Amino acid sequence: MEQKLAFASDYMKGAHPRIIQRFTETNMDATPGYGTDEITEAARNRIRKACRLETACVEFLMGGTQTNAVMIDAFLRPYQGVIAADSGHISLHEAGAIEAGGHKVLTLPHEQGKITAETLQAYLEIFYLDENHTHMVMPGLVYISQPTEYGTLYSLSELTAVREVCDSFNIPLYVDGARLAYALATEGNDVTLPALAGLCDAFYIGGTKCGALFGEAVVIPDPDRFPHLFTLIKQHGALLAKGRMLGLQFDELFTNDLYTEIGRHAVKAADRIRTAMAEKGYWLCIDSPTNQIFPVLENGRLKEFGERVAYSFWEKAGDTHTVIRLATDWGTTEEEVDALIALL
Repeated sequence: MEQKLAFASDYMKGAHPRIIQRFTETNMDATPGYGTDEITEAARNRIRKACRLETACVEFLMGGTQTNAVMIDAFLRPYQGVIAADSGHISLHEAGAIEAGGHKVLTLPHEQGKITAETLQAYLEIFYLDENHTHMVMPGLVYISQPTEYGTLYSLSELTAVREVCDSFNIPLYVDGARLAYALATEGNDVTLPALAGLCDAFYIGGTKCGALFGEAVVIPDPDRFPHLFTLIKQHGALLAKGRMLGLQFDELFTNDLYTEIGRHAVKAADRIRTAMAEKGYWLCIDSPTNQIFPVLENGRLKEFGERVAYSFWEKAGDTHTVIRLATDWGTTEEEVDALIALL
């Protein structure tokens, strides 16, 4: 059976060859567990240097859902909830993990995946104007992702405006960077790692969807913010005994700018696909500049397309058309892109 072209997501392949090589080279090394080894500490220092924040706390967790669950639980009191776009990952695609941990996700309408500072301001003002707000779930954290679920990006001015609203209501800001490599590599992006470190109370650098076999790196600018975070990570089942496996991957990803190189490769491949789709008359319903592409296909054509290409369903576009998502990654080849374009 002919294998489908793999564009359903950016974690379908294994890991970048340089990471696999490091796994092989260090396989028989015996090191302390739980991220206390020298390789993991070297990875922490590389990330601190990239963020221009030498004192930051850096922790490595198994996956994105665990990371969000741990950090949101760390930020919030039992009576608080987390604000997110109604399209946000924690709102839709984490199986209620945040609610299962005892915290409500407080959703706001989005604009192509983004929460605007104006919408956030209005929501918080109305909440506190309500004389009964002490009977309601208190907003205790703002969650956004960079890129968003729609592959769109917050600009530095947009992120700064959100931060200013957070400050005015004394609410921390947390950024999900599951696909951060693709944001950093996108032409025109002006939100850098140092900018995130300066504007966020915590954020994470995605590995699972950005060339690693698994794992995410949490950056907390204030190292004293969560004095017992290690224990909380273990309590949530997100602590890896063989912690070197996580640290090693990020040590490699942040050596010789591999992380940005991976992002640049995937965005370049996605740009080729977007250009070809535009030339062939396809409608892209979302203006995503990153590694995710959102074309609209006629339903009858979609079945034929799906026999050759692995894609993700996104949403219906009326009775006759469907929005799908295509995603490129570190391993997307020119041959795969050529084959996809030939099918259009």
